[in-house]
Amino acid sequence: MTARLVRKQPRPPRPAVKAKPLPVRDADFYQLRLYVAGQTARSASALHNLEEICEKHLRGKYRIEVVDLLVNPQLARGDQIFAVPTLVRQLPPPVKKIIGDLSNIERVLVGLNLRPLPVPAP
Repeated sequence: MTARLVRKQPRPPRPAVKAKPLPVRDADFYQLRLYVAGQTARSASALHNLEEICEKHLRGKYRIEVVDLLVNPQLARGDQIFAVPTLVRQLPPPVKKIIGDLSNIERVLVGLNLRPLPVPAP
């Protein structure tokens, strides 16, 4: 039995593929993810406080995703969650995290870049 050398025919060039443009997102759109651990009082308080803040200051330009780490613990690794409740602002960039029940409204507003940091008086 002898080996045969098979010469492959060159492939014709592929037509250029145009990339589809990504959908443009509003720069003021906030995508928020709230990590909780079960239906505790702190988790419920954090969600309630977040919804109130968003309705008052973002008026429909937000989306909240609640992740229960008792149900999906593997999701904590992606955002490096080490305490609950934790709010992660995914959009607009950069990603920011706020830990706690979100009861300090001023701190949450500053953390979401909805209000500037207070300037100390001279």
